[in-house]
Amino acid sequence: MKAKILTRARILSFFFILGALLLVVRLYFLQVIHGAEYERDAMGQYVEPAPDTQDRGDIFFKKKDGGLVAGAVMQAGWRIAIQPKDIEDPEAAYAKLNAITPIDHERFFASTAKKTDPYEEVAFRVSDADAGTIRDEHIPGVLPVQDQWRYYPADTLAAHVIGFVGYQGDKRVGVYGLERSWQETLVRTTSGLYVNPFAEIFANIQALLSDPGTVHGDVITTIEPSVQQNLEDALDGVMKTYEPKLAGGIVMDPHTGEIIAMAARPAFDPNTFNTASNTAVFTNPLVESAYEMGSIMKPLTIGAAIDTGAITPATTYDDKGFVMKSGKKISNFDGKGRGTVSMQEVLNQSLNTGAVFAVDAMGHNTFSRYVHAYGLGEKTGIDLPGEATGLIRAIDSGTDVDYASGAFGQGIAVSPIEMTRALAVLANDGALPWPHVVSAVRYESGVVKSIPLPPQKQILKPATADTMADMLSIVYDKALLGGELKLEHYSIAAKTGTAQIAGPGGYLSDAYLHSFFGYFPAHDPRFIVFLFALEPQKEIYASHTLARPFFGIAKFLINYYNIPPDR
Repeated sequence: MKAKILTRARILSFFFILGALLLVVRLYFLQVIHGAEYERDAMGQYVEPAPDTQDRGDIFFKKKDGGLVAGAVMQAGWRIAIQPKDIEDPEAAYAKLNAITPIDHERFFASTAKKTDPYEEVAFRVSDADAGTIRDEHIPGVLPVQDQWRYYPADTLAAHVIGFVGYQGDKRVGVYGLERSWQETLVRTTSGLYVNPFAEIFANIQALLSDPGTVHGDVITTIEPSVQQNLEDALDGVMKTYEPKLAGGIVMDPHTGEIIAMAARPAFDPNTFNTASNTAVFTNPLVESAYEMGSIMKPLTIGAAIDTGAITPATTYDDKGFVMKSGKKISNFDGKGRGTVSMQEVLNQSLNTGAVFAVDAMGHNTFSRYVHAYGLGEKTGIDLPGEATGLIRAIDSGTDVDYASGAFGQGIAVSPIEMTRALAVLANDGALPWPHVVSAVRYESGVVKSIPLPPQKQILKPATADTMADMLSIVYDKALLGGELKLEHYSIAAKTGTAQIAGPGGYLSDAYLHSFFGYFPAHDPRFIVFLFALEPQKEIYASHTLARPFFGIAKFLINYYNIPPDR
């Protein structure tokens, strides 16, 4: 008998504990997960929501310590609407409203004139306090309408990455940046308040097993806000000093492909995107545009030739200052010959003829195969919209002069993110990383799921990548600005590029694209940095426009991440 009582007591206790746990879980979802939603619905008991109101997930930057910083959030407030037929004295109504919150005079009176229209909106993004004051005034025909809108707390910071929400027809959707490419994840539509706790628990399990891009939630980026600000400050300096048409930069972990910072100038404020005079400013040139990059291609060419065994750093050739290919003359940047020079000097002095020699040594077909292996001429798959595809047809079925020009980055055009990924092969032990700006999705339940990446492809032998690190460190320490930027305790591998810009009938004689890349510490890199400027003024060579901005970014990263010295 005693045993039966104990069994019954245990069964009852089990059900009581289970019931208590379900209540706790349900309260958690009610108060924590869906608290804001219930609050908004409670407000809706006495005010109508705007017809196009839509909840949306947040976008976060990620600090170096893992902390999250809001990059895009939903902000709640009010619109002010009127029913024109009920506005008896428009002047008096306007005076009362405008005394509380700014009302556009022309819009208000145009709206009050539409007596057959049952609903007109006259003010937006009105605070709770002002909406409450308007309600207390009891102005006939005036009603506050519950509203939500997208707000970007960091203003212009990482604007090209974040993008913004705009209208597509009468529907609000992400139209640029992550707002567009992660639209399906960010948009939230809920039809009711009650969710069975068992169903919600199992839904969370399902979310863990699903593709993160198909389940609603918040987007957590790889963008580190302090690094992003430092990059943007550097670009602002380039714009102010050299006045290029545009400038941009990328800071990436070459091993993981995480984009720590990505910025372009000129920029825009996504909070006031509608005030931009030229919508071209919304395009992200680092992803959506392709350029002839010039001499930063040379390390990829030399690396491929070394990888095949066709040359070594000590291999020499007779530099006459020019070569003839397909009946056309290809010259060094200054037209001068250096006599017998090594492959190291080809990089030190950025000799076009040396890059052509390397391509001839390995063969055109081999060179073409490596260019494709570097991922040039194809999309990287970065999780941002509108990615451009590089144009490299010239080295697939071109003439000798096309292969020769491609050897030093002319005649082929690639996007900055394409080129950054290809150059990261040199910093990643010869493997091709996958650039990305989203690291995880946080579901409405609070569960966080990381974004899986494809396996990396080995392009160069690790020994080749190591050799290139040695060669490019010498370029930085000795050749770049005469060694002015050398760091005593840190090795940096780097190269400049100054590309002529194609125009009608040939290349322009007074317009250049400047580029620069570097990674550090050279043999165990934490970061690769890419910079470019389109048609800068006052200086012809990238070494004078971009080397010092790169140096400032590198020093900041070394100090900010407390990177230990490597020499």
